[in-house]
Amino acid sequence: MSLVGKKFPNITVDAISEMGDNLRINILDEAVNNNKKVLLFWYPKDFTFVCPTELHAFQAALPEFEKRNTIVIGASCDTNEVHFAWLNTAKNNGGIEGVSYPLLADTTRNLSAALGILDAAAGEYNEDAETYLVEGSNVTYRATYLVDETGKIFHESVNDMPLGRNVNEYLRLVDAYTHVQTKGEVCPANWEEGKEAMSADRNSTAQYLSAN
Repeated sequence: MSLVGKKFPNITVDAISEMGDNLRINILDEAVNNNKKVLLFWYPKDFTFVCPTELHAFQAALPEFEKRNTIVIGASCDTNEVHFAWLNTAKNNGGIEGVSYPLLADTTRNLSAALGILDAAAGEYNEDAETYLVEGSNVTYRATYLVDETGKIFHESVNDMPLGRNVNEYLRLVDAYTHVQTKGEVCPANWEEGKEAMSADRNSTAQYLSAN
């Protein structure tokens, strides 16, 4: 079920800073209390392959998100200790040294389960263990959430494990949503900052299509 248009779940999660400080972060509070947008991106595992390319890509774009009043936060189900070890591993050795935004450590899987992004399902009942065994990796897909200043989710997307994200698309989406907020217009297909938008009526759509 899509969460777009709904409030982000009010769940506080362990996290770590680049300096190794243990934190507690609530995404809803981050947005509302700071009057900022939040980009939260989930990745499957620390010390893997596609994941560090994404974390460095979001770091490279961090100044652009900051210009747009947007906080960037990464997340996985790894522990703070594993996050910190990865933060202290050099880029040329597959690490994320230099990443400066916080990383959630959803070890309880409370938030990722609420979002429905875990690769996990209840399997067959095991009589010896007296429990249902989990099928799947029980880590998250590459899910991304954009949350506005009121805590409302205005974008969500989920990639399968092998598929890295295009960071520029999230900048475009923040620009488009900000345009809607400030101008009261709607943004057509492939809209980018500086391009023509539309009023939400039939005449404006007809004029836009005629011109494009």
